[in-house]
Amino acid sequence: MKEDINEPIFVQKLAISSTKASKYMACSPSFQRHCIRSWIKENIKKKECKYYVENTAGAFVGKEICMCGYIKASHSEDAVKQEAFLGETWDPKRHVSEEPTDAYGDITFTGSGQNVGKFVRVSSDTKPDTLYKLMRDHWGLNVPNLLISVTGGAKNFHMKPRLKNMFRSGLIKVARSTGAWIVTGGSHAGVMKHVGEAVRDYTMSSSSKEGKIVAIGIATWGIVHNRKCLVSSEGKFPAEYTLDEESQGRLSCLDTNHSHFILVDNGTHGKYGVEIALRGKLEKFICEQTLGNTDNGIKIPVVCVVLEGGPGTLDTIYSAMMNGTPCVVMEGSGRVADVIAQVANLPLSEITISHIQKQLKTYFAEDFKTFSDIKILEWTKKIQDIVRMQQLLTVFRLEKEDQNDVDVAILQALLKASKSLDNQGKENWDHQLKLAVAWNRVDIAKSEIFTDDKQWKSIDLSDVMLAALLGDKPDFVKLFLENGVHLKEFLTEKRLLALYNNLPPTSLCLRRILKKQEEEKLYVQKPRTSSSWSIQLYHVSDVLCDLLGGITKPLYPRPRDRSTHAVPIPHIRINLGSNDLESFQNSIPMEANGSVVEEEELDPTRDLFIWAILENRKEIADIIWQQSQDCIATALAASKILKELAKEEEDTDLSEDTGALAEQYEKQAIGVFTECHRRDELRAQRLLTRESGAWGNTTCLRLALEADDKNFVAQGGVQTLLTQIWWGELAVDTRMWKVLLCMFLFPLIYTGLITFRQDEEIKKRNPQRDIMDSNDSVALNFTDKKLQSRSWGLSEENLKPLTRCSRLTGFYSSPVVVFYWNILSYFGFLWLFAYVLMIDFQVTPSWKEILLYIWLFTLVCEEIRQFFHDPDGFGFRRKAVNYFSDQWNQFDVVSICIFIAGLACRLTTTAFYAGRIILALDFNIWCLRLMAIFTVNKNLGPKIIIVKRMMKDIFFFLFLLAVWVLAYGVTNQAILIHNEERLDWIIRGAVYEPYLTIFGQIPARIDNTDFDISQCTVAGTDPLKPKCPVLSDNNQPAFPQWITIILLCIYLLFANILLLNLLIAMFNYTFQDVQDNTDKIWKFQRYGLIVEYHSQPPFPPPLIIFSHLHFLIERIFCKPKTHKQFKEKLPWNQETGLLSWEAFMKENYLTDLHNELNQSSDNKIRDTSEKVGMMVDFLERDKERQCGIVEKRMAHLEEQALLSAKALNWIMNALKNKGYGCQDEVPLLLPNSKSIDTVDMNSTEESDDGNPQYHLNARQLLYPASSVKRFPVPDEKVPWEVQFDAYSPTIYNSESVLRANSENYKESSDVASTANCKNPVGRTGLEGKGKLYLLGPNHALDPVITRWKRSSDDSVSKTGTKKVLEFFAIKRKKYELWAFPGGVLQLGETLPKRLKQLLNTKLQEEVQSMLRTATKVYEGYVDDPRNTDNAWVETTAINIHFDDTKNSVLEYLNTKCLQDSNTGISVRWQAVDQKIPLYGNHKEILQKVAQIHNAHY
Repeated sequence: MKEDINEPIFVQKLAISSTKASKYMACSPSFQRHCIRSWIKENIKKKECKYYVENTAGAFVGKEICMCGYIKASHSEDAVKQEAFLGETWDPKRHVSEEPTDAYGDITFTGSGQNVGKFVRVSSDTKPDTLYKLMRDHWGLNVPNLLISVTGGAKNFHMKPRLKNMFRSGLIKVARSTGAWIVTGGSHAGVMKHVGEAVRDYTMSSSSKEGKIVAIGIATWGIVHNRKCLVSSEGKFPAEYTLDEESQGRLSCLDTNHSHFILVDNGTHGKYGVEIALRGKLEKFICEQTLGNTDNGIKIPVVCVVLEGGPGTLDTIYSAMMNGTPCVVMEGSGRVADVIAQVANLPLSEITISHIQKQLKTYFAEDFKTFSDIKILEWTKKIQDIVRMQQLLTVFRLEKEDQNDVDVAILQALLKASKSLDNQGKENWDHQLKLAVAWNRVDIAKSEIFTDDKQWKSIDLSDVMLAALLGDKPDFVKLFLENGVHLKEFLTEKRLLALYNNLPPTSLCLRRILKKQEEEKLYVQKPRTSSSWSIQLYHVSDVLCDLLGGITKPLYPRPRDRSTHAVPIPHIRINLGSNDLESFQNSIPMEANGSVVEEEELDPTRDLFIWAILENRKEIADIIWQQSQDCIATALAASKILKELAKEEEDTDLSEDTGALAEQYEKQAIGVFTECHRRDELRAQRLLTRESGAWGNTTCLRLALEADDKNFVAQGGVQTLLTQIWWGELAVDTRMWKVLLCMFLFPLIYTGLITFRQDEEIKKRNPQRDIMDSNDSVALNFTDKKLQSRSWGLSEENLKPLTRCSRLTGFYSSPVVVFYWNILSYFGFLWLFAYVLMIDFQVTPSWKEILLYIWLFTLVCEEIRQFFHDPDGFGFRRKAVNYFSDQWNQFDVVSICIFIAGLACRLTTTAFYAGRIILALDFNIWCLRLMAIFTVNKNLGPKIIIVKRMMKDIFFFLFLLAVWVLAYGVTNQAILIHNEERLDWIIRGAVYEPYLTIFGQIPARIDNTDFDISQCTVAGTDPLKPKCPVLSDNNQPAFPQWITIILLCIYLLFANILLLNLLIAMFNYTFQDVQDNTDKIWKFQRYGLIVEYHSQPPFPPPLIIFSHLHFLIERIFCKPKTHKQFKEKLPWNQETGLLSWEAFMKENYLTDLHNELNQSSDNKIRDTSEKVGMMVDFLERDKERQCGIVEKRMAHLEEQALLSAKALNWIMNALKNKGYGCQDEVPLLLPNSKSIDTVDMNSTEESDDGNPQYHLNARQLLYPASSVKRFPVPDEKVPWEVQFDAYSPTIYNSESVLRANSENYKESSDVASTANCKNPVGRTGLEGKGKLYLLGPNHALDPVITRWKRSSDDSVSKTGTKKVLEFFAIKRKKYELWAFPGGVLQLGETLPKRLKQLLNTKLQEEVQSMLRTATKVYEGYVDDPRNTDNAWVETTAINIHFDDTKNSVLEYLNTKCLQDSNTGISVRWQAVDQKIPLYGNHKEILQKVAQIHNAHY
């Protein structure tokens, strides 16, 4: 099992997803039905009556009905004639048996559309784990993040419209956002109907991609109307169910809007409530499951939502809250919900029997007469207990001004309840935060968790941050970053590996990584172990290099002899499809020799951003981008990566979304750079050419060009930089005629005709520097100012007038001058080439032809230099790819190769003429190469793009045209000519003539008008003449002319009119598309020309050979100078300042963007709509509040009138007793009302701190570990002094205790002994000994074993100024409360049984000696659930404290905490805290221990 857990996550997910796909998606529907049919037959049962006993009540309706409720005809013959049970009274335990169920499958409802649900008929004794397996494995439901149990009135009831709308919308919102299951009774009535209508409204208004709401109806099979349509031994797929409320009678119809039904069968018919027990067990089982890893995961939370309801609902609420389930009561829904809501905020002393009577009269006016005195007592006791558990009770009050929506109330109730839970020794906030992340409710986290009460540390939020990233929770990622998460501390190499090893199977990145691994054969060279990640960072680096076009160095270098150990994922499970999140724990990577591996320093912002982009986490990527400093390069890299991923994406919609996201990041890069350029042009330009270490030493400019981000390159700031590079040392505003003049008359350079940039900078440096220093002094630090002083292009010492030599060198090395020299040289080459071809092409080459060949040789040398020129150091392979990807380089290679081939032929005598032809054709290609120079021109440059795109258009057009040409040509040739065998004439007739026909050259032979037999050959023997058509006897064409003419007309119609106009339309579209973006396209494509001539030697061909010789000599004899193209490596301090300034500009851009969005018309309309909605909601709430106030005033007036009537009655009776008037004259102003006792206790005794002095646990209605119920004892009736005539408790003595007593005690049956033993605190509702050993006090011993909590360095931990204690705690696995290792002592015992189980004999003696000298903390009565009126527990609590860690008992107890106990008892050292749920009065004892040691509590 451990190996499975440690297996890399993505491998597990691949296996799980493939299994599920094969099970639910890849399999055919018939196979799926076969699987579920066979499983249900083996595991799911129903119940049937096996003994027919006639019910006398059936005689009144004229039917033969069994005691089970079914008619006689529904029983089998064996059940009617059952002889084995003759004479027996019908007993469901003996006379009902289980059989394989006969009702299951899919269910549809008549008239409800295409919604298909699931249903199954199950036995009431079915185990909950079987049902859970059915729902998970066979119904395909995901594990819920929340279980919402909705209970209340089973009959239709009225709710206020506003409350109804808020309940429906809130319930659906919480279910949709958290991935919850909603559990109801499933019938089409009462609260279940309201839930179904809420689901229906959501389903109708939502799209299929948003997911369905899981609404599970658990109903009684015996009360389902029209259930016969569900019965089939082989299942119904589907069963069509008809909702028929008119004829249902006492039965109920299933609700049409629930998605799943569990129909509970106990073999009876017409009896309600059969499902309650199984529903409770199933809900309890589900809430015991964990979200993720079993050891560290949080349990599935459950909440009970209450609307209206009667006595059964009160029992459900009481039972749920006693089990620790929080309840949300909807005030205003009626009956029980309103009774609880009315008393929820009252002090317990005011919740008396009379007050509950009053509430019952108000809200159960019609049914109040059916309430007995004992029932009212029971209701009072239950309501008191419910109100006492304030941490589990939440009342949603519609009229309350600060009341949020229902969904918020539900989640707040769960968080409030979780504060009192034990969370495996962790803080409550950790548990609450994991719940909020699992629910994806950032609003709850903001309002309930991230308050001012706690200062968050980055390490506190690391696990939930990772869970939010894996679960795609961008709101939580943003919240955590705002509240203390530092990416540098959070993103370690282990966590980054965890992110990549959790890639979903559909991820394009995962597909690429697996392909890389397969290519490198990693599984052969490096076997994978169970503790290592399958995906390493260098795999990701290889993928990134491919996606970025190979222009960057590896972002993650390959490790050398290192192994990184796997790190589990956080345990929070978030249901997004089938993804699981497992618990994340820190582990340290170790070398084989045991030494710690030093992790390489990561760039957390970049690394997290890359992961988000590769995972297509758009919102998370945007959040991380906002945290980055190198934001322009990051956005451009994202644009490139996303465009590459969009090309590979097979899903068209997803590909379009990815492409749109790439454009968005390009816009963000444009926005930030525009802001930078607006503030400081020179620093903005430096951002373009700065080497980005985070992105493999590439530049923003190179990333933009590689990503084909034309909009970014077309910006003014980028073009300004390119223009400066193009002009080199010359000023950019230099006139072209001056440049051309100085090219031929270089002495003019020294006359001032040409202006150099350095001269301009010297003139304007000082005033501009003063201006910028004054404008940016606030935003710039010292480093920024230093960078600013350097951003003028030259350092201060270099700002000197240029020398004559530097002016001459600067002029002729400028790319613009080099370009024009090369243009003149190229024209000279073409002129010489044409001259040789047309005039001077001799057998013996002349000097002009030799010069041409020398010229070509220099061109070849230049191409070789360009091929091997690698300024960025990317290697030969990448450089070769870049070289041949340029179409003009392809032109050069082709033209040179053809020239060499022609030259080779020309130098031979046999192929001399062929060589001339080849060279002539090659001249055509050299002329086409001339178009490359047009790219520098703003008007002609885009036309090159138009021509290239039209070439693509015409290729597809020619394909269509060829179909028509061949169709017509072959048909026409076959009709006209018989058995033509000459291939050239076949091609001429089938292809050439139809092609010429398009351009108006109509062939004469389509009819016999101009036929001349002398112009053709009959037998086809003359190679210069076409073959004659098929001739008749008179030597005239015999073919049908009307067919050939019709074919020609049709051909011309489609070819000339349709296809040619289609081609024109295509050309027009291409032209318009390019023309609309002329400026952008020209600005983008001129970069290639600038790059080419920036690296070009200053001498043009053929003089360029001298530059090549210089480079060769320098490379052989000298160390070559490394010159990186358009790159600048800045010192660390300057780079830091520049990045800080860029981040500052990014914040300005985001602020402006936010303000722009707020000022947009759409946003204003949305804000206005929200304000109007809030106003309408406020007015409706105020109206209802006013109505509520009036109702309360009327109720108060009625109460005052009632009190006045009572007072008048009393006065009149008093006067009569004094002799005034006669008895008959006394009017009865008020009928006698129900009362429990003649004396009404108006107050309840409480202690000074507000806590009641009487016991609580000893009055729980259900006695522990039994089915015995106590008599309900409200708070006011606890003291023995209070008269309680209705008190009639049950007598209970446990049989197991009686057997134990018979062996250890002399049992006394004297009744007087029971009467003499009375509980010193008061009534408990039960007489006898219960599960205690003795009447009267049962003495117990509770050893409180404590130690100081210590940190890793063995120092004592502190909270504030006080030390933190830990105590030795135990817990039975079936209970939720921790306790001391003590218990009741039997006769002769000195140590409790629980403590003995934990210690060996030697340690028991040592502990006994410690107890004699230890501190006594408490001695007296214990509020124990086992107490009765006649037997109770009294304990002595003794504190054993270990100051030192060196003690044999302490060491032994430490080992016990590390062991996995199989005794059913959990043990651990628990930090002393007031939030710990403890047994009995152990919390008060623990508080006294903390006071003794002056420790934190």
